[in-house]
Amino acid sequence: MKRQIASVLGVLGLLLVAACANAQSLNVTANVPFDFVVDKATLPAGAYSIQSISSSASTLAIRSKDRKTQMVVLPNNAQHLNPSSKSCLVFHRYGEQYFLSQIWVAGDSSGAELRMTRREAEIASNTQRSDDVIILAALR
Repeated sequence: MKRQIASVLGVLGLLLVAACANAQSLNVTANVPFDFVVDKATLPAGAYSIQSISSSASTLAIRSKDRKTQMVVLPNNAQHLNPSSKSCLVFHRYGEQYFLSQIWVAGDSSGAELRMTRREAEIASNTQRSDDVIILAALR
């Protein structure tokens, strides 16, 4: 009897760990219609995939569909009170410059937030920020 209880608890524990790891992973695609800045790089408009390369989504790989543009970023965790209703990328816009700010996956209350770079901070101090631009993303 003790052995059966231990087995059931072990299976439930594994299921819980797998569910948590799955909830924290990120794997989305989006078509971005404008050039945008991530960290110190300006990425051209186009189709991109963003995916976790660590189990906790603490390291993300951003790749263009044609694989010509690839980079790795270390975002912070972001939280919503309610799960996101859609998968999307959020950009800060200053004039005609766009900076990737957040990444959300439908159904998750946690997302990824990129740090404001020195370049964005300089532009932000000299330019009034327009509304955030949201690009819908698809789960891969």
